[in-house]
Amino acid sequence: MAAQIQDTTWISRRLAGEGAPLIIDGGMGTELEKSGVPMDGACWSGMAVLDAPDTVRHVHEAFIRAGAEVIIANTFSSGRHMLDPAGHGDQVATINRNAVELAREARENAADRPVAIAGSICEWVTAEGSEWESPEAVARTSREQAQLLAKAGVEIIALEMCERTEYSKPVVESALETGLPVWIGMSAMHHKGCDHLGVFDDSSRHFDELVQALANYPVQALNIMHTPVPDVDAALDAVQKYWTGPVGVYPESGYFTMPNWQFVDVISPDDLAVAARGWVDRGVRLIGGCCGLGPDHVKALSAAFA
Repeated sequence: MAAQIQDTTWISRRLAGEGAPLIIDGGMGTELEKSGVPMDGACWSGMAVLDAPDTVRHVHEAFIRAGAEVIIANTFSSGRHMLDPAGHGDQVATINRNAVELAREARENAADRPVAIAGSICEWVTAEGSEWESPEAVARTSREQAQLLAKAGVEIIALEMCERTEYSKPVVESALETGLPVWIGMSAMHHKGCDHLGVFDDSSRHFDELVQALANYPVQALNIMHTPVPDVDAALDAVQKYWTGPVGVYPESGYFTMPNWQFVDVISPDDLAVAARGWVDRGVRLIGGCCGLGPDHVKALSAAFA
């Protein structure tokens, strides 16, 4: 039986322009790393819900107390296409179910206002040359994970780090099958020596083409996420060229060297709030942080738009 979910029509109203922008949380994986939870070379923070559940719950609670109105369960790297190469394919259902339960417990412990829970799904395949690299395999594992998250009681499916249309399109379609609101999160980056905005992990791909391929799906929001702060405006240009619905921004700061985040030149909370004001002036309705950005950043965003 599916867990009881909360009414989230207030999210639709906020995204449509009612009141202040919606504030979401920051980078769960990087906060776990800062707290001493070891990262896995194949599935990054995927095992944390089993290895360090109290820390996962504590991080969620910290984001809620900082002002997050949506928290994203620690399921970014919990699809079978990440867990199986790491040797944990038999724990896919348990990990996804436990991740959502920890988020629900954190909401019960810390929330004094409505807080929604999103389940994260990522198309990223870390096992190069494996059986999981085909679009068909990613489609199967994303459908499995979407159904697990829906049954566990998430109120939103948040697709994150969409970069490759051959993966992204079946992942979006799998998420929509749940009937839950779906957010598409796309990652962009200006790569050195390129005259176009690429996707985060591939300079040869054009972010503009990714947006165009995904903008016709009936989703609740298109989000620019895990994108360096300086590249957000160019990514917004691309999104707003093809999409007229709600737009969100939750950027990253620092850089990644698998499996660890490098907390180098991380933007200050106050500077993030200043940048976010500019994005909101451009029509952005959802603001938060991704890798490298923690509760202090969310607190500054919450204060800026209170």
